Parts: sequence; C-alpha cells; structure tokens
Amino acid sequence: MLELALLGFLYDTPLHGYELRKRITALTGHVRPLAESTLYPAIKRLEKAGLLARATQPGSVAAPRHVLTLTEEGRRELRRRLAAPAQRDITDENRWFTVLAFLRHLEDPAAQATVLRRRLAFLEEPASFFYEGDRPLRAEELDDPFRRGVLTIARATSRAELEWLRTTLGSLTGSGR
Repeated sequence: MLELALLGFLYDTPLHGYELRKRITALTGHVRPLAESTLYPAIKRLEKAGLLARATQPGSVAAPRHVLTLTEEGRRELRRRLAAPAQRDITDENRWFTVLAFLRHLEDPAAQATVLRRRLAFLEEPASFFYEGDRPLRAEELDDPFRRGVLTIARATSRAELEWLRTTLGSLTGSGR
C-alpha cells in the first residue's frame, strides 16, 4: 500500500520525501505510522523500476531537496494497480481507503465501477467479528457491552459505506449495481 500511496500522491504533483511522508501519514498514519526507514527504500525501489524520477532543487532555507516526479510508466503502473487491486486491498479497510483515495486516477467510469462492485460484494457478505460455531453473531445477541459496541459501530460504518457505494455506482453506471 505504501507504493500505491507514493504513486497516487505523485500522480497529482511532484513532491519531496518529507511532504510525501506527511501526506501518507495523514492518510494511514493513525493505523500504520510511516518511518523514514520504510519510506526511502520504497522510493528507491520505485525509482529503480523507472516509475519515479528525482530532481534536485535548491532549498529555500536549508540544503537542496530531492523532488520526486511520477514518470509516464509510473502513471500507467498506478492505473494498473487501481484497476486490479488484490483481494486484500478490497477487504482490509485501511488498504481499501488507500485504493479509494486514488481511484479517481482510473479515468474509466466502468473500471472504477468494477472496483467498487468488488467492495460492495464483500460488504454484502454476512460477517461478524464474533461467531458461534460458523454462524456470525449480531450485536443484539451479545451480552458483552464492549463487543456489542464493536458490532454496533461496525454495522453503522458498513451501512454508510454501502449507501455511498450504491449511490456512487449509480452515478457511474446509471443503475446502482
């Protein structure tokens, strides 16, 4: 997801590493803090793969800064990753938010709708954090107020996302599915 976030933020505008780190942390940092020891090797991998280009610009107050730009190959790679996200990118909420944050860069509404339909299908499957055997438990079935809280909050979040997905799919396809 780090690479997707790097490509996504650079799709819009060239940025230096510090600014990229701030933006990625704002998107995912509350869940997965981003260390420099993780960011800079990822930048180097993408640069080596020809997806990013680096230019040096004089610093306004300090040392020169390295500004990163997405290459045309990097733009294609971002669109490829957005068009075919891994199943984990659909089912993991934090990974999904990263995909969703950049899905606008996949310019074909039909391709966008395909990705949203995958998330919709996942959310429509009966699920719970807690089970009795193979049967998912509902909040109303739990005596534990904290577990009931987890399920109540998750249900409200899922309902809001389902409503948004259906509305957005309707605007992309004219149908809602």
